[in-house]
Formats: sequence, C-alpha cells, structure tokens
Amino acid sequence: MTTSRIASAFATAASENRACFVAYLCAGDPDFDTSLRACRQLIESGIDVLELGVPFSDPLADGLTNQLAAQRALESGMRSQRVLDLVRAIREFSDVAIVFYTYYNLVFSQGSEAYAASAKAAGVDGLLTLDLPPEEAGEHLEACQKHAMDTVFIAAPTTPESRLDMICKASTGFIYYVSREGVTGEQSSMSAGIAERIQLIKSHTDLPVVVGFGISTSEHVREISSLCDGVVVGSTLVNCIAHNLGHPDKMIAALKEKMASLTDSKALYRSN
Repeated sequence: MTTSRIASAFATAASENRACFVAYLCAGDPDFDTSLRACRQLIESGIDVLELGVPFSDPLADGLTNQLAAQRALESGMRSQRVLDLVRAIREFSDVAIVFYTYYNLVFSQGSEAYAASAKAAGVDGLLTLDLPPEEAGEHLEACQKHAMDTVFIAAPTTPESRLDMICKASTGFIYYVSREGVTGEQSSMSAGIAERIQLIKSHTDLPVVVGFGISTSEHVREISSLCDGVVVGSTLVNCIAHNLGHPDKMIAALKEKMASLTDSKALYRSN
C-alpha cells in the first residue's frame, strides 16, 4: 500500500525530531494568481502540510480574519472548480501534502463520492470537514476510503472522552485538536490544559495529533511543538494578505518574513 503524502510528512518530521508545520490559507484569497503565489511562498518556506480553506459563505468555525478571506475569495470568483484548479497548479511544482478545510454543505451539494473523487484527482490528500460529526459521516467515510482520501476530524477542549474513540476511528490522516473554544483567530497566549488533552487523545489513537486555533508566534510554535506532532498556523498568515491588499509583492514578502519569524531558532524542533 502506497504511503500517503500526509503520513510521509509526519514520518519525515518525526525522523527529524520536530513537529510538522501545517499552514492554512484560504484558497483564492485575494484572487487566484496571488493565492497561488502565496501557497508557493509557504511551500518554499518549508511547510509540511498545506491546509487550504475552501471558500464558503457561512464559515461558522472561522473568526473574522478567515471569514473576510473567504469573502474576498468568493468575490474574486473562486468556486469549487477553481479551488481544484489551484490544487492542480500547485501540483505542477510541489508534492506537499494538501488538506482541504471545508464545510459539509460544499461536500453534500456534490455528493461525497463525487467530491472525494474530484478532489483526489486534482491532488488533494485529505479532507477536514468542519461541521460533519463522525456519527453522521458514514457515506463520507466510505467515499474517502474508496478514493484513498485521508480524513481528518476535530477534537475540542469540550469533547467528552466517550466521543474520542469514535473521532479517532473515523480519522485516517491526523487528529486536529482545537486548542480553545470558539472560532479561529490570533491569540496572545495559549490555552491551559493542552498537554493533558493531547495525552488523552493519544491514548485512543496512534495517528498524529496536531494543535491549531490561535497559534501566532514562534513562542506558541515552540510550546506546542514540544507537546504534539504538528502545529497549525492560519490567521496570522492570512493577515499577511489582509494587511497588504492591493500590493501582492508586499503580501508575499510579509508571508516570507512571518514564516521566518514563526520558525525562528528552530521552534519546531524538540530538545529531547
């Protein structure tokens, strides 16, 4: 059986005694061409997994930063086929693992079978469907298994242990631990209790566990990297685009600078 790009990314990071860097951008923000340049810059900056947000008009798990990114992408004409076109364009120069961060309405409207098939054909490696609970994901899981598409499900601080086993069994790529209640967005400090929750999740699975929501500094990256298998950084990268609208060269330079600061002093690497 061929090893997935996601599994390979985590295996490589583990062999180097570091956490995976999972970077989020909204596909097509602020437009197709600039989004492609932004993705290329993140890849050249050394990310392990690219998490592409699929623009949606009602992104209930997202804070204002990512809501506005989705709005900009939709206004620029990004629809499902253009998102797949973006993945195909990335595949022309990179073999980086790609995960779609999407909502079930977008999957359901096409049908799980068609969605998984088209995403896989374009070069997507995994689907993180934010609002689809594993209890109701039977058809989705069957479609993903059929097309060798990894699945990612979310655990939160409020998730009871009785549900963790189900979440872990439904996941094949990695487990995404949301570090705090609420929506996405930059934070000044990390939530308490993350280490304990990660250990609890790991008692139910051998899959990698990543932590996201609010990670926005190299100190956050260093802190989280010592606890889990991967860190997810999103809003602080999206803001590099939001703060430089109309100036694509400045956007790319800001992304490059931000990535350098986030991984400063080998923040992803573990000391033991």
